[in-house]
This record gives sequence, C-alpha cells and structure tokens, in this order.
Amino acid sequence: MHHFSYRDGSLFAEDVDLRVIADAVGTPVYVYSSATIERHYQLFEAAVGAAAPMGKAHVFYAMKANGNLGVLKTLAALGAGADTVSEGEVRKALAAGFPPERIVFSGVGKSESELRFAVEAGIYQVNIETEGELDLLSKVAGQLGKRQEAVFRVNPDIGAGGHAKITTGSSENKFGVSFEEVGRLYSRAANMPGVRMMGLALHIGSQIRETESYEAAYTKMVALVGTLRGEGHRVDRLDLGGGLGIPYDIPKDLTGRDFDHGPGLIEAYAAMVGRVTKGLDVELGFEPGRLVVGNAGILLTRVLHLNPRPTKQFLVVDAAMNDLVRPAMYEAYHEIWPVAEPEPGAAEVAYDVVGPICESGDTFTTGRLLPALKPGDLIAFMTAGAYGASMASTYNQRLLVAEVLVKGGEYAVTRPRQSYEDLLGTDRAPPWLA
Repeated sequence: MHHFSYRDGSLFAEDVDLRVIADAVGTPVYVYSSATIERHYQLFEAAVGAAAPMGKAHVFYAMKANGNLGVLKTLAALGAGADTVSEGEVRKALAAGFPPERIVFSGVGKSESELRFAVEAGIYQVNIETEGELDLLSKVAGQLGKRQEAVFRVNPDIGAGGHAKITTGSSENKFGVSFEEVGRLYSRAANMPGVRMMGLALHIGSQIRETESYEAAYTKMVALVGTLRGEGHRVDRLDLGGGLGIPYDIPKDLTGRDFDHGPGLIEAYAAMVGRVTKGLDVELGFEPGRLVVGNAGILLTRVLHLNPRPTKQFLVVDAAMNDLVRPAMYEAYHEIWPVAEPEPGAAEVAYDVVGPICESGDTFTTGRLLPALKPGDLIAFMTAGAYGASMASTYNQRLLVAEVLVKGGEYAVTRPRQSYEDLLGTDRAPPWLA
C-alpha cells in the first residue's frame, strides 16, 4: 500500500493535508511519502534476502529513479546500497550517507575521469559493459595503485519491459557485453593489474510485471556461472539487476489493501530467484528503483484554465511535460486524483489534461473522466515518484519543480523551487555580445 488517502474531504500524504503543502510551497510540487519508501524497500529486501542462497543478498537502490536527497537519506538509513550511473550520482550517494562499500557504478559510457573518481572513492563494484571499459578501468586503477573489484554486465539477449525505450536486455540494445564474448573477456581480465573480477551482472529492462522473462535470463546466467567456474575463474557475485514493475492504475477506494505491486508479485519474484539460484554459492545483488519509490510520490498541480471545444474539454494545469515527461516520452499512464474528495456519484467530465508548454505533446491524458473541475482546484498525478523529478528540465525556461518529503505529520522542502535568478544565472554571454 501507499500512504495517500482521503481524510475529512481532502487528500492527505500520510498525516499532512496536501492543500497545506500547495499553499505553503506552491505548485507544481512533488510530494514523497517516507512511510511508503520505507515499506517498499523493507518488503523487497526481506523477500530477496530470504530467497538468496545462504542469505547472501545486497540491495542497491537505483538512484536514477529518484535522486532526491531526502529520499536517498531515507534509504541509506535503512541500510540500502546505491546503484549509480554517473559520477554525479556517485557523489550524491556519498553525500547522502551511502558508504562507498555499498555503491555500485553501472552504465554503458563511463569516462576516464568518472572511473578515476569511483576508484579513488573505494566503491564496492564497477559493472563493466565493454572491452574498452575493462582496459580503461585497469589502467586507471593501476595508476592509483589499486585493483578495483568489478563484474561484467552481460547482455543475455532476453529483453523485457513496459516500453521499447526501457528494454535493455536484448542484443539490439546497447547495454552489456555479449554472451558469446564474456568467456574471452573474463580470461583477459583475470591477468590485468587494475581489476579484480568478482562475477557477473545483468539488467533486462524496466517496468516488468511478470517473472517469466527474468527466469529465462537468470537461468542463462546461472549456467554461465558454472561454465566460468569450470574454466577456473572466480565468480563470487551475481548482480540480477532491477526492473520489477508497479501498477500505475491505482484504484481510488483505498482500504489498506496492497495495490502497489499487485498480488504477490514481489513474493513470486523472490520465489523464482530462490528456485533458479538454489545451491549456487554466490552473493546476489539487486537494483530496484521504481519498485521502491514509484508509488511513494505524487505530482501536485493546480488547474489554471478551462478551454472548451465543440468536441472536447481542455483542462490546463500549471504542471507541464518539463515537470513530468513520462506521458509525452513513453505514452505513460498516471491516475489523476482531485485533492478535494469528490462527492459519491458526482458527475464526471471527459478532460484532455494539458500543460502550458508550447507543444501539443505537452498532454498528460486525453478524454479522462474526472469530477467537474474549475480554475484553482488541485489535482494529483499519482505514482509519480519514479522518473518524474529526476527527468525534469527547464524547457521553455520553466523553473525546476520543487520537492517535498513527508514523515508522519511533518513535511520538509527537500529541493526548493528554482528561482529565476538561479535559472538566468547559469547563462553567460560571449565577450563580443556582453
């Protein structure tokens, strides 16, 4: 379950009325629930920990889903690790309190300076994705007098996910070394001075709502572990990636039931992991992101205008595609809840909900049935905690959106809304135009 519900006629985040946040912080604003983040992380960690061989499991939160400092500190305090994909994410993970020995560095295009920073920081593991990266990492670590622990990310040629743009495990995708090449590369790496190969990793996609694709990919990886060990190689770690999905169509009749991940999806996934890896003496790694934070966040926005047409009704809000790009980029669906609780049986209107940006693509939904709304009303885009604020931009010179974290009856602004002085202050005129 998540912790957004109607109370006394208004939508609350835990014990905080969203109208209070909107009035104090302004809109649009992302609001995150600490209780939901904590619950989802603990539920997943317990399930995979119980399923892992000999209980050897490490959970690394995928920071790309949501890099808000309050969210990161919440997870670091729970003992989570961090899965990072850039030097900036490594730096922010360290700043949030993740110890270096709980940080993994993934990504298909790591630069020399990024690898140098990661090695100097003493991170737990680099997930190597190309032969060139193997050479570069060994060179950088050797220059620093270190041997960096690493794994090869393998492309199993099994892709899955909720959209073609978030499928990562197919041979047509850019990620990882090919299954056919990993044996040769592992042998090469065993004799290189700057790396210590510890095992394998994979990640087949995001927003995966079944276990069959995972099982096929994991079965291939377990067989590969056996092959490499048979050749005399050390394989102590198997990083199974993330990507387990969440439902975006959350019913409004909140009764405490677990709508967040569907009936038993985490449990089914963990049982499959336990079955596939049974008897395999490895440390398992997991990199959940959306699963932890997706249902823990909403985007709160205010109605600006109504724009009726003969065949439809446009509802213009103050949030835009620069604040939440998923509908424009992935054709993604988000439930929309009015902050004022609708009366039972209230008449509904079919709205095209749109933002202020000068693109027709700045459309959140078309023909969505909602209670009749008017300028000034507040609505919430639900399940916006993952890939919302983390993908926000200043397109159309709009200010970066504010973010708020709720804990029980308290809330705090964890990223203030950007000011126009901040926005304009990043630009520099060339000297001939100054």
